Amino acid sequence: MIITRRNKLHYAWVVAGVTFLTLLVTAGIRSTPGVLIVPIEHEFGWSRATISIAVSVNLLLYGLMGPFAAAFFDKFGVRRTMVTALVLLVIGVCTTTLITRPWHMILIWGVVVGCGAGMTAYSLSATVVSRWFHKSQGTVMGVLTASAATGQLLFLPFLAQLTHHYGWRKATFAIACAALAILPLVLFFMRNQPADKNLLAYGEEPHSNDISPSSASPHRNPFHVAILGLQRGLVSRDFWLLSGSFFICGASTNGLIGTHLIPACVDHGIPEVRAAGLLALMGVLDLIGTTFSGWLSDRYNSRYLLCCYYGLRGLSLMGLPYALAGPEWGLSAFAIFYGLDWIATVPPTVKLTAEAFGRASVGIMFGWIFASHQIGAALSATFAGSVRTYLGDYMFAFLLSGLMCLFAAGLVLRINKKSAAAPGIVPGTEEQAV
Repeated sequence: MIITRRNKLHYAWVVAGVTFLTLLVTAGIRSTPGVLIVPIEHEFGWSRATISIAVSVNLLLYGLMGPFAAAFFDKFGVRRTMVTALVLLVIGVCTTTLITRPWHMILIWGVVVGCGAGMTAYSLSATVVSRWFHKSQGTVMGVLTASAATGQLLFLPFLAQLTHHYGWRKATFAIACAALAILPLVLFFMRNQPADKNLLAYGEEPHSNDISPSSASPHRNPFHVAILGLQRGLVSRDFWLLSGSFFICGASTNGLIGTHLIPACVDHGIPEVRAAGLLALMGVLDLIGTTFSGWLSDRYNSRYLLCCYYGLRGLSLMGLPYALAGPEWGLSAFAIFYGLDWIATVPPTVKLTAEAFGRASVGIMFGWIFASHQIGAALSATFAGSVRTYLGDYMFAFLLSGLMCLFAAGLVLRINKKSAAAPGIVPGTEEQAV
């Protein structure tokens, strides 16, 4: 019997809290390469372009695992998938300290850590929000998305200090311990869906016509379910518009700034610890900006929000080369301006995905859209590293990324509110709807 509890904390908030902490730690792991690039470059003599390949593989798999992770949530459960991901991350991060060849870094950091992080990507946030929350979805999604910024805020200055005083290997062990500490919380408190606690989703009425999404059949092959979701998206104009704009989002955030801002600062004589502090400041501001973006997406047209976000980001990136070479306040101004906008795009993009494909399908469909985000990030990380290696600085990469964001600002306005896809159909049940 499903019951509601009006006089006590709804268990959805416990699940959201555990999810937030998990995403926070994985965000700290994913931000680590920004601190490690220069020490590894100095220790092994590898070029920045070579190191960027491992980062690109990590970013690519982080995205490509998303839709399959969403299918794993249905097949094996959210808790089991999260535990598997954390174990992979602990193993991968610890063994990174043993690398001696470039291919070691590509295999361990690129493949193992990339797959582990991908299983706790934004598909996890979208799945938790769509299953556990009937109201305030945009706000909760904004808070969970902001965990990436919070993880960066907490871990980057600490990792930079550890790397500076004790070496990069101690820093990687520290972040692995943080992932290990989250495991008991996931094991004891995480639940797959409200029915596991005999509850309705937060804010859902017992006889609501908008039924909370339920898990797909556990007998279905998760890979088949994910591929069916991709097939559904490929015939949708909205899917291409969402994926294209999110490709540019990834290229201008994780792939460029998240990976190369600290090395770019070092190139301009700015100490690595101070550069990490700038990223941490951006993390604080993005925590505010993304949470506020979630609140706005519950109330205003998400297309107009995205247009503003991409336009402002493009302008800030085009001013970054001059901020790096200019007075000290210029870089701080960039950190403030860009930080408020960093991943504010996620809540409105998730909302548009739900509008186009239905709440029940949002985990897998947003997983594929997020995969395009990480393809953009991976290509941008490699491209920017190559630009730095062969041209001597990052100016061309920053300017090109800014222009791409301005293009995305126009692209998102073409997303059609009425999707041809039938809402509420879970990928993997299409044959029943035909």
